[in-house]
Amino acid sequence: MLKKKIVWLVIAMLIISLIATGCNSTTTSGKGGKDTLTVAQGADPKSFDPHATNDQPSSRISKQIYSRLVEANEKMEIIPGLAESWNKIDDLTWEFNLRKGVKFHNGEEFKANDVKFTLERMKASQTVAHILGPVEEIKIADDYKVLIKTSEPFAPLLAHLSHTASSILNEKAVTEAGEDYGQHPIGTGPFKFIQWDAGDKVIIERFDEYFGGPAKLKTVVFRSIPEGTNRAIGLETGEIDIAYDIDPIDKEKVKTHNNLELIEGPSLSSQYIGFNINKEPFNNVKVRKALNHAINVQEIIDVVLEGAGQKANSPLADMVFGHNPDIKGYEYNVQKAKDLLKEAGYEKGFKTTIWTNENPVRVQIADIVQAQLKEVGIDVSIEVVEWSAYLDRTANGEHDMFILGWVAVTGDADYGLYALFHSSQHGSSGNRTFFSNPTVDKLLDEGKTTVDSNKRLKAYKEAQEIIVEEAPQLFLYFATQNAGVQKNIKGFTLHPAGHHSVYDVSFK
Repeated sequence: MLKKKIVWLVIAMLIISLIATGCNSTTTSGKGGKDTLTVAQGADPKSFDPHATNDQPSSRISKQIYSRLVEANEKMEIIPGLAESWNKIDDLTWEFNLRKGVKFHNGEEFKANDVKFTLERMKASQTVAHILGPVEEIKIADDYKVLIKTSEPFAPLLAHLSHTASSILNEKAVTEAGEDYGQHPIGTGPFKFIQWDAGDKVIIERFDEYFGGPAKLKTVVFRSIPEGTNRAIGLETGEIDIAYDIDPIDKEKVKTHNNLELIEGPSLSSQYIGFNINKEPFNNVKVRKALNHAINVQEIIDVVLEGAGQKANSPLADMVFGHNPDIKGYEYNVQKAKDLLKEAGYEKGFKTTIWTNENPVRVQIADIVQAQLKEVGIDVSIEVVEWSAYLDRTANGEHDMFILGWVAVTGDADYGLYALFHSSQHGSSGNRTFFSNPTVDKLLDEGKTTVDSNKRLKAYKEAQEIIVEEAPQLFLYFATQNAGVQKNIKGFTLHPAGHHSVYDVSFK
């Protein structure tokens, strides 16, 4: 009797399994091939309003929903987007000829008034206005032609218009949604927004009327999985198709797995520890220099990244226009750190805190920094803060020290330096160290507004020399970026800015 019950139980379980498999029709195409892509990243997005945030998790999804006037491809070349062509009329005027017949996801036709509305709204944003810099006026010549006028020459304009914050919005959609627009985005991109389950997933779906032609896949699910090991496990089990930012500890596992592949490539990202220089003792430059000498950055790269990074001697990676290759940076020298602390009046050290978000790599870095600073008498407490609150609270200046990264998305020093170090950008715009230096301000303004490449390079090199000397940051490393993918994925490539497109992705 017991054997019969077991047999019937097994049969029942098989039937349930078959029914569940048969009901999973949303993940298959009509031809029987998989048509839903699952992508995992390490944090939940903050908002899909491009003018309300500038964080990587949000931008990675916004990239798929919106289009921009121009785009930067994987080689960082500027190519047509919603503008099919453009020309520079004079040093202060650019003309953009717009595509005709482009549709927003709500059915509205894209026209010049959407460009004007978007860029004017962007200029009013405390978070991203700096990206447009000297843009003074957006004039509509006709429905499909826009003039952008600047108060001064603005050399990186095209690069900045390729930034995800420059994504073109639909005025009607923004107005109707009001304050909730960040949860109900409408763009002209290859995928339209469907659903956001905060802390879990975002679902986007193919927009068949996309001006570039329909995407290869019907549905993309972006999963928020903070623990890197869980992202790797999801790849192994097949639950995840693409996992961004595989932790060093899991890289070999992905590399040697029969069904997986690890893709690696250069990035425009720098990682740093920021000091709140409005607070003691970080208002003392000798203390900031001491901490730069007290940390063995190479050990962090070797232990935490397993070698997948390059020590940062300055804020800009060598791929970024304006990088200064002559800066030597800070050597690891414990005695020098102790001497500087003594000169600053902190011979016996002090107590402080370092903040990090839930990112496991940053938590490991915090652990190492805590141990190394103890050697010079500094007692550090680690505080792990949820991502959205982390951005808000560091923008408000509530921290002592914090670990963060910055991606020079446009590949230009203006974006890589201005937001982090110009005194007009304190807080959410990027300058969370609250650094201020009139000479640096002048040099960054000069680099932004001159069209002479040699003069721009000179200004940025000088600015970096002062920034490194003033040490508002503890300069960590430039990371090699990666993604783990199933071997049946094709069409996926890494973008140096970290905003990887899934438009051409399909299954073999």
